[in-house]
Amino acid sequence: MTFQTLTAEVGGFALQLCAQRAAFDPHLRSLFVADAHFGKDAVFRAHGVPVPAGGTHDDLARLDSLIATHRPVSIVFLGDLLHGRASLGSATVGALGEWRARHASVRVVTIEGNHDRSAGILPPSLGIETVQEPWMHGPWALCHYPQVVDGAYALAGHEHPVYVIASRSDSVRVPCFRFAAKYGVLPAFGAFTGGFVVNQLADDAAIYAIAQHRVIAVRERR
Repeated sequence: MTFQTLTAEVGGFALQLCAQRAAFDPHLRSLFVADAHFGKDAVFRAHGVPVPAGGTHDDLARLDSLIATHRPVSIVFLGDLLHGRASLGSATVGALGEWRARHASVRVVTIEGNHDRSAGILPPSLGIETVQEPWMHGPWALCHYPQVVDGAYALAGHEHPVYVIASRSDSVRVPCFRFAAKYGVLPAFGAFTGGFVVNQLADDAAIYAIAQHRVIAVRERR
């Protein structure tokens, strides 16, 4: 399966937008991932909702694919690495531990998001640094909540932006990147997540939608 990467100018800098729902800075060799929500299926099952297991393994396999393609030296999660306290169970932590062992040389940093605070502290054995927003990295202010940061272009998550592609008789919601003048929002990386429709937002943001393993520019900045 081939996933497309599209290079866009964001805040005056080149950023590669990946159809696997992530972004890559080729100069810093850093991969940016928003809202993975690892272990969300475990949280639902802990509350008696019979959802299938395996979502975390599938998402980590997609992350493996991104690493194989881009060879990052660092990965930064833009908050909500985990979904809730049940995400710290043995199955999810074990899967994350195996993933970290496969990529032990890659620095992994996570911005603390609202779900991370409710989930609790990551086991030190995972080798994942937790930092507060905004975390400055090259030209970027890396955040969980979309916001304006003086002197830098902010990249954030939290919103889970989606774009509705519609015909006269049908419609589909697809993940998207949304880049306004001073901040941008990445799509949720986790496959088991909802979304916030951004079609009608009254701003000047550029929208890049992800459909059929491609990244498509559907709206340029006004």
